[in-house]
Amino acid sequence: MSKTHNRQIYPFSAIVGQDIMKTALILNAINPSIGGVLIKGERGTAKSTAVRSLAALLPENKVVLGCTFGCDPEKPEDFCEECRKNLINLRTAERKMTVVELPVSATEDMVVGSLDISSAIKEGEKKFEPGILAAAHRNILYVDEVNLLNDHIVDLLLDVAAMGLNIIEREGVSYTHPSSFILVGTMNPEEGDLRPQLLDRFGLCAVIEGIADADTRLEIIKRRMDFENDPKGFTAKWAAADKKIADKILAAKDLLPDVVIPDDMLRIAVQICTDAGVDGHRGDITLVKTAKTLCAYKLRTEVTEDDIKEAAKLVLAHRMRKTPFSNEQYDDKKIDESIEKAKNHNKSEQKENDSETTRKETQNEPQDNAGEQKQSSGSGSDSSETKLFKASDPFA
Repeated sequence: MSKTHNRQIYPFSAIVGQDIMKTALILNAINPSIGGVLIKGERGTAKSTAVRSLAALLPENKVVLGCTFGCDPEKPEDFCEECRKNLINLRTAERKMTVVELPVSATEDMVVGSLDISSAIKEGEKKFEPGILAAAHRNILYVDEVNLLNDHIVDLLLDVAAMGLNIIEREGVSYTHPSSFILVGTMNPEEGDLRPQLLDRFGLCAVIEGIADADTRLEIIKRRMDFENDPKGFTAKWAAADKKIADKILAAKDLLPDVVIPDDMLRIAVQICTDAGVDGHRGDITLVKTAKTLCAYKLRTEVTEDDIKEAAKLVLAHRMRKTPFSNEQYDDKKIDESIEKAKNHNKSEQKENDSETTRKETQNEPQDNAGEQKQSSGSGSDSSETKLFKASDPFA
């Protein structure tokens, strides 16, 4: 287990290109409930650089002073056992968000932590040795070469990421602590892929490639050389751009609870997932969450078609049902076809509703006229009950 050291980090805003990767990271920083991001790309495409740059970009967290897990003092419902025992004497401090790395060789005890069973039996006291998941709470958990990690460890990570809790059980003794983090996994597809069941558990997937344009590659080299020659000066040069992104992330976090998604946009989201052959419903839910988060990042409160379209590229990249040896991608054309299909359904539904409304109004008109006639006839009679007869009625 290692953390980011006190050294100069390459600025997030100075990374050239790779916009889809940067967007996926930002969205998870705004809304960790999206479920993390898997970055798939060849070597040397700034995957690790982007993750560390994001951590340096984000503001400090307020934590309970001395807490092993860095509990949030403003959310007592999420406190660990130790913080709940010392509610009266809690003090707070500021802590910078860090990148906690999980090595490929990590064992289960290294990841979840361990319990001293003999101490629990002899003394009746739980002694917990924190693991990587304890250090990752309210930080970024970074797993490089996640496709080479043991499937059991990956599954365990994804379970904890979904629940926000780490539960350790050994010989009938259990211990629970909060573990909510931004999960980022990176991998080189040339070294093998994850099982589909595990792929689906990652909220977003950003597929990136090396940049082929010569001028852009030249700019990458120049910026890197400038950074290595004068790290502090280069970082200062990009400080304003980094702060702009950081401020926008904070504003989006505050705005997110107010974002709404109309029913016709929900229909589009469902149609896109259906046409892509997505298994289960996790993809639909993640698509809606991502679209709302994108909307908040753009400082709006109502999800639009463009938000869903942009979100779909991140949500569906690893969830499409593919045939063997297929490299099929869910491109803009297919997304547009799904959107058009959903729009046609919405129009048809609206037309049916309008027809039903018109039919009801038409049915109500004669009843209203009859009521007026009844009221008019009754107005000239002293009788409490008045019968209306047609001229052709033999009893008239």
